[in-house]
Amino acid sequence: LLLYKVNQLAKPPPRQHEEDGMAILAFNIALGGSATAYLASVGKLPSGFSSIQTQSMDVKVAAFIAGASSVLVGAVALESLVFQGEQFRSKGPLNQTLSLIENAWKRSDDKIVVKNCITEYNNLHSEEDPSKRNSAYATLVNSYYELSTQFYEWGWGSSFHFAYKMMGESFGEMIRRHEYYLASFLGGLKPGSKVLDVGCGIGGPYRNIARFTGWDITGITINEGQVRRGNELCAQQGLDKRCRSVQGDFLALDKQFPANSFDGVYAIEATCHSPDRKQVYGQIMKMMKPGAYFACYEWCLTDKYDPKNKEHQFMKKKVEEGDGLPDIAYTWDVDKALTSVGFEITHSRDMALDEGQVMKWYVPMVPGWNPFSQRFQLTTFGKGFMNGVLWFLEGIYLLPRGTSDIHKMLQQAAVGLGAGGTEGTFTPMYLVVCRKPLK
Repeated sequence: LLLYKVNQLAKPPPRQHEEDGMAILAFNIALGGSATAYLASVGKLPSGFSSIQTQSMDVKVAAFIAGASSVLVGAVALESLVFQGEQFRSKGPLNQTLSLIENAWKRSDDKIVVKNCITEYNNLHSEEDPSKRNSAYATLVNSYYELSTQFYEWGWGSSFHFAYKMMGESFGEMIRRHEYYLASFLGGLKPGSKVLDVGCGIGGPYRNIARFTGWDITGITINEGQVRRGNELCAQQGLDKRCRSVQGDFLALDKQFPANSFDGVYAIEATCHSPDRKQVYGQIMKMMKPGAYFACYEWCLTDKYDPKNKEHQFMKKKVEEGDGLPDIAYTWDVDKALTSVGFEITHSRDMALDEGQVMKWYVPMVPGWNPFSQRFQLTTFGKGFMNGVLWFLEGIYLLPRGTSDIHKMLQQAAVGLGAGGTEGTFTPMYLVVCRKPLK
């Protein structure tokens, strides 16, 4: 890990379309080769660990660099072979972990004080009354994604949303199917159509959809770091001419885009961050051409939620704390807000109740004892282990102070989401498809 930090300081800026990790791999090859060449030049190539112990300090350091570089290069190369086909994530877990550390250091370079940011975020959630969070929603949401984005990409990939699994699907396939299904409701748009992704994260969904449909997609997010990362991934994947991220507030889309400028709009688990559904839906409607469709997946409370039930209250609070939400609406609140701004709802349903599921959406949020699964970190042992690792990395300055607190915050989200899914009191996939009237 220390060698990795040295690599980051020496790594040249990536070229367009260059995959993450290639410069790291090249630098490690050069570093390990140089150390090996030095050992050969002084005639001290080690035959084993015991032979190193009796050598001078310069030989020990060179042997350590050569050995560590070789292990890292070999592991990354092997992982690349394993993950070059159907991928669970955009890359394997080793590369993902290295990228997590790299992104954390970028945050330090950007003068982002993680400890202060997580403290400010927790203060906004310190009261039961959501009115303070609603009034400071922009700060709340920006702080949340400033803190959580790198963990999301590390553990989930570039598409920050849930999906249920159907027979024969891999993780990646179920995520993409969920995205394609939503896109199918935008009215059969032709390639080149202008589409808006409201609350795009780092752009995983719009890249998948643009690649599949040929649409020209613009994603908007309030967080500058997500914009930077999203456009970086677009360039790496050769999609920067077809889709892009811009920074802005979805409660003020009319300050960002001309009215009636999009052939279709969609949102995936994003508008739940708005403290006023009517306002965000009204802004979306202004951006759409007459007759265009808007389709979204919403985070909602279901009719099973009882506001007087202490366990239900606990679930709701944990979801809000762990996911940067001002408040959570009922499904009928969403319908009412959409129709109040003039939309015509053509279809709506809670997709969490769909038939044919072999894995429910909330299963990844429930503790499991498979050590190779992300569910392992949600067990009592896994929580302690992961928090200890992050605390140690903070202590040796590989991660900024406050990183372990971010992880604890996200664990709270998993507690609430798992409980809400199991009890059926919460859904992250309330599907609503609606149309802007022609007149």
